[in-house]
Amino acid sequence: MYTLISGGCKNGKSYYAQRVAKAAGAPLYYLATMISTGAEDDARIARHLKEREGWGFETIECGKHILHALEHADADGSFLLDSVTALLANEMFDPAGFDPDAAERVAEELAQFVSRTKNVVFVSDYLYSDAQIFDDWTERYRRGLALVDRRLAKCCETVLEVSSGTVICHKGVLPL
Repeated sequence: MYTLISGGCKNGKSYYAQRVAKAAGAPLYYLATMISTGAEDDARIARHLKEREGWGFETIECGKHILHALEHADADGSFLLDSVTALLANEMFDPAGFDPDAAERVAEELAQFVSRTKNVVFVSDYLYSDAQIFDDWTERYRRGLALVDRRLAKCCETVLEVSSGTVICHKGVLPL
């Protein structure tokens, strides 16, 4: 089963995604995509690690080139990729320079990930519908994330939104 969970920041997406991934069976893999850039990121990573304690997830750090994660996992396992948002940011805003083709590449790699696995829960942040106009870099990123999420929504049987802890089903049926 393939599930996309989107929603605003700090609305309970990751916790719900953990429950969905765990319900699908073992082995459990948590694909951690955030590459820390400082103390705030470190605190968020520590919080997510603490939240996963005792759940049985094996954490695979994979901030870029997501298909490499399959070299360290059983494709028949249950994967939780948290988050698509960070993965795209890492690929698009590489220290070597801005990559204008990152969104297309990430969308394709995630579609390939789906084709090579049996169960994946994707977590993404819903940040592309704000009416405010941002600088060009931010707008390109937001459009890129929308492209990636649309591609994932096509690949996934279930598309959910988490808003203030409430789960809204946009496609498929609620898994829990």
